[in-house]
Amino acid sequence: MLKTEKEKPLILVTNDDGIKAKGLEALVKMLKLIAEVVVVVPNESYSGMSHAITVKTPLYAKLVKEKEGLKLYKVNGTPVDCVKLALNVLLTKKPDLLVSGINHGTNSSISLHYSGTVGAAREGALNQIPAVGFSLLNYQHDADFTEAVKVAEHVVKSMLSDKLPQGTYLNVNIPDINPVKGARVARQSKGRWVEEFVSRQDPRGRDYYWLTGHFENLEPEAKDTDEYMLNKGYASIVPCQLDATNFNLLSYMKEQSYEL
Repeated sequence: MLKTEKEKPLILVTNDDGIKAKGLEALVKMLKLIAEVVVVVPNESYSGMSHAITVKTPLYAKLVKEKEGLKLYKVNGTPVDCVKLALNVLLTKKPDLLVSGINHGTNSSISLHYSGTVGAAREGALNQIPAVGFSLLNYQHDADFTEAVKVAEHVVKSMLSDKLPQGTYLNVNIPDINPVKGARVARQSKGRWVEEFVSRQDPRGRDYYWLTGHFENLEPEAKDTDEYMLNKGYASIVPCQLDATNFNLLSYMKEQSYEL
């Protein structure tokens, strides 16, 4: 059951698009209606940072806004830095839920491994906090998050009433359509980024490179994946886990000559 109005749950919010992101604003507006919210976000975009942390320079956390039921901090670090600072310094109690996003752009399939949005959710799971990362399949600054917020509200309320097992977190992607048909639980699609580096020269004649490329779905016919659900107009909910052990290979290796 959800906590009573007097005992609203505490939700920690972060993202990787930075404090000015429209997806963050839309998410916080919705969460304030159901929870006490503490927002700890990067002061600028840290997309593609995955689980990166800052260890060579000091971190600064500035309280930007404080009113009833809401605190907002900005940090000169990565999404995972934000989570670590929140849990170890800024919060006085453990949050009931960590919500990351709503990201501008997809984090489905293998993109979740590069994503700072998902990295922050993973850090929550590492600290035994139910966590979820939300992403909308629209990279535009002024994207419409109306449908994404509806999906996020449904998933957040479900997570507050039905706790995830420890060591797990959710990666939720939402198609950029109106209306979204619904939300479906799926597995991560097998895919790869076909990477290209655009080479140019600076005014001093030195070569420099911009990374670009496109995503390739390696199983386009599969009907149980996040990519399939998104293409059919559904939000995809992928349950993820921290334990990276391949248990099938573990059993095989124990029977082979790997052990001394």
